[in-house]
Formats: sequence, C-alpha cells, structure tokens
Amino acid sequence: MIALFGAEARRLMSTRLWLWALLAASLTGGLVFVLALLGPENFDPPMPGLQTAESVRLLLGIAGLLAFVPALLGTTAVTAEYRHQTITFTYLFAPKRGTVLTAKLAVYGIAGVAYGLVVAVIAGTGVAVAAAVNGISLGLPTGELLGLLIRLVVTMTAYTLLGVAFGALLRNQVTALVVLGSYFYVGELLLMMIPGVNAIYPFLPGGASSALIGFTFLADATAQTGISAPHLLSAPLGALVLLAYAAVAAVLAFGTSLRRDVA
Repeated sequence: MIALFGAEARRLMSTRLWLWALLAASLTGGLVFVLALLGPENFDPPMPGLQTAESVRLLLGIAGLLAFVPALLGTTAVTAEYRHQTITFTYLFAPKRGTVLTAKLAVYGIAGVAYGLVVAVIAGTGVAVAAAVNGISLGLPTGELLGLLIRLVVTMTAYTLLGVAFGALLRNQVTALVVLGSYFYVGELLLMMIPGVNAIYPFLPGGASSALIGFTFLADATAQTGISAPHLLSAPLGALVLLAYAAVAAVLAFGTSLRRDVA
C-alpha cells in the first residue's frame, strides 16, 4: 500500500493535472475575490453589500457551485489511465485492484483537500481584502467565516473523491466527463424546477453541497418563479449526504473493478 501510495503521488505530480488543478482552484478563489472587489451592491440586480452575512455566504457559495471542477479532475485522473492503457502496468505491478483503487482514493482525497484549501484561502482572503478596500466591516464574524471556509474544503474534497470513484465506474474518459457535466449543470437544475420532484433536490449532491456551505441562492431563485422551493438540509446532514455519495460510488467502483477486464 505504501508503494502504491507513493506511485500514485508520483503519477499525479509527473503529469500536468496538478498544474491544471492549481490553476482551476486559483481561478475559483480569484473569481470570488473579483466579485467581492466589484461589490455585490453593484451587481444587476443589486445585492446586499459585504457588510451583510448574506452577501458573504453568497460569494463563497459561488465557489461551491464550481465543485464540479475537482470532480472532473478526479474523474480524469482515473479515466486517463484506461484511455492510455497505463492501467495495465498498474495492475501488473499490483494485481489486487481494490488496493489500487484505495491508493487512488487516498492520494486524490489529499489532493482534494489541497484543492479546497487553495480555493478557501484565496476566496476568504479576497472577501476580507475587498471589505477593507471598500472601508466596511465584513458582515460575517471571523469564526463563522472560518467555519464556512472549512465546509468549502470538505465540499471540494468530497467531490474529488466522487470524481475518482465515478471515473473508476465508467472508465471511458469522454463518456464520464459528459455524464458528469450534464448531470451537475443540467440534470440537477431541471429536477429542481419540477414541482413535487424537486423535493429530492436536498438529497442530491448539489443540494447537499448547497446545504453544507449555506448557499441558498438557487432555492431562493426557484421560489421567485412561483415554484415551491425545497428546504435544504442542515450543514452537518449535507456533509453526511455528500460523503455518503462518495462512499457509495467508491463501493460500487470496488465491486465493478474486480469483475471487469482492463480493456
């Protein structure tokens, strides 16, 4: 396991994937910084300024909306091995496929934490600096802000693990990326707009992550259209649901990887 852990870490660092991940995390945090600097009160339509807790949660929630990116990176990390057939050599080196998948989940779980930390540090610093530049007090107390940033890190980590497990399930890179993107940015939004059916939204990955980081913008926007908006779960329950999805996907990936041929 130690050898596999080291091999996976070297594989990650020997490709450009970690550079793309660092760039994506920096851009995500940077987007929050820019929006905070521009001032939510200058948006169209205008929103409360950074002196309100609502505005700070909204801006950090935007970073949570981009949690699809670490999921995509986690999926790519696994499917790229099948696409380039390097997985064959991996299984020759370590025939126990469950051990290989465990090593991947461990390494990319750590990578997900690092990704989330980069996003959280840049985004958190950004809203604080923007408030200082505009000469206002940040609407969220420091303790609550740190708690929200920690929950943002948990969200990014869970999505990374979900992406790794999803990649191990589908294996075809193009198919996995299309399905993943379509679900998170089309499927969940459509389900949320269907009265009655949208009651399940809080228990979907997107709804769970929204609950975890306190991002109620989508639910509020749905309510303004006249559709009954579902009530999000509490933050702890959202975290449990999100991590449960990653765990179930991992278990399914373990089961299927043992029964399928490599090619």
